[in-house]
Amino acid sequence: MGLLEQCEAAFGSPDLYRLLGVRREASPEEIRRGYHRASLRVHPDRAEPEEKEEATRRFQILGKAYAVLSDAEQRAVYDEQGTVDEEGEALRGERDWQEYWRLLFKKITIKDIKDFEKSYKDSEEELADIKAAYVDFEGDMDRIMESVLCADYTDEPRIRKIIEEAIDSGEVPSYKGFVKESKQKMMARKRRAEKEAREAEKAKDELGLGGEDDLKALIQSRNKDRKKEMDDFLAQLEAKYGNNAKKGGKKTAAKKGKK
Repeated sequence: MGLLEQCEAAFGSPDLYRLLGVRREASPEEIRRGYHRASLRVHPDRAEPEEKEEATRRFQILGKAYAVLSDAEQRAVYDEQGTVDEEGEALRGERDWQEYWRLLFKKITIKDIKDFEKSYKDSEEELADIKAAYVDFEGDMDRIMESVLCADYTDEPRIRKIIEEAIDSGEVPSYKGFVKESKQKMMARKRRAEKEAREAEKAKDELGLGGEDDLKALIQSRNKDRKKEMDDFLAQLEAKYGNNAKKGGKKTAAKKGKK
């Protein structure tokens, strides 16, 4: 199976740029940063034991995607023809993708992830990233939430508020895909958040997770609080828009919003 087929199977899209959450016009540094973000989300060190094999596979695919886009010649071929050179230097041989990652970035630990998340949330960097993602994806919240580092779908009320304030202040344009998003799409994100919370609770019970250095226990406890926050957020939307909220169209997660 070729790289693009692997991308489609693992991430639902053969688009290497979309995998890394960057624009096709992205600079090499933006691509590197996108790879760092995307790889942190699926890093095997963050996976539950039963999910480690799949996380490793996805992690390796992201490494290959970055290897192509970080090579000027390979990227040019991909941009022009939509294909990758499977026999090229970037993909040739059985590369150790975790070692490749460690050469690019400092060694990651559970404490590193926790410390970074604490410093990143509500920082100027996060605010800038949220606004950039909103503009890049023209208000498509599914793609915004996929792009913003350290965010899951239960972060939506906080991130949506940041975007709304940026729209009100004139910092970013108002996109139809954001301001007119259907309740159906919002509910799909809520269901995903509930599923993640249930799975984390089950894993905690089965694996006996605990302790201040246990990232998985942290995620589990955080998701319970944010599930209530998402419930409150959706209730406020329903109260605000009433019957109009029920008129949302079919789910169009991959479709960009329009101004």
